[in-house]
Amino acid sequence: MTQAERKKGPARLQLLLIAALFLGPLLFAAWMYNSGKGLAPAARSNHGELLEPIRHLADEYPEILRIGPGQWLLVYVYDGDCTARCQDALYAQRQSRLMLGNDMSRLTRVFLHGEWALDKVLADEQQAGLKPVHNRSLAKQLESTLPDNLPRGGFFLIDPLGNLVMYFKSDLDPREMVDDIKHLFDLSRIG
Repeated sequence: MTQAERKKGPARLQLLLIAALFLGPLLFAAWMYNSGKGLAPAARSNHGELLEPIRHLADEYPEILRIGPGQWLLVYVYDGDCTARCQDALYAQRQSRLMLGNDMSRLTRVFLHGEWALDKVLADEQQAGLKPVHNRSLAKQLESTLPDNLPRGGFFLIDPLGNLVMYFKSDLDPREMVDDIKHLFDLSRIG
């Protein structure tokens, strides 16, 4: 073996190592992606349900934009006398807003009720800032947007433009609801 051939051996090895250094991660990533064995993120990270397609409620109900101008609306729909279940949901709604901290001024709580309005004393003492609204057709519209697998009686989140965005079950931990709302606030450039 000549001296020139001996020098080519280590040079070729170095070239192959450099190529492996650059192509190796690319080939590994392609294998992980195509084999399905990758570290894919969870399918979802939200606790509430995104309502798709997004519905623009302000076209049919322009008054929704006047309830909390420029604010997100957390709407609780309840058609009946506001008994313990209703009061617990309104309490959770209030606590959720308070847990937003500095962002709580971006959210307005709305109680979309049927024939029976919230007791005036209860509203003044325990639910200051709650906006009671009586609009049966809006309540029916909101309830009709829910897929059949979701229970009725939860909270709807409406963005400042009047788009129906999310639904939260009434038994959801308020901290989880706040996580989703804060995440939307962080991503949002409106309200």
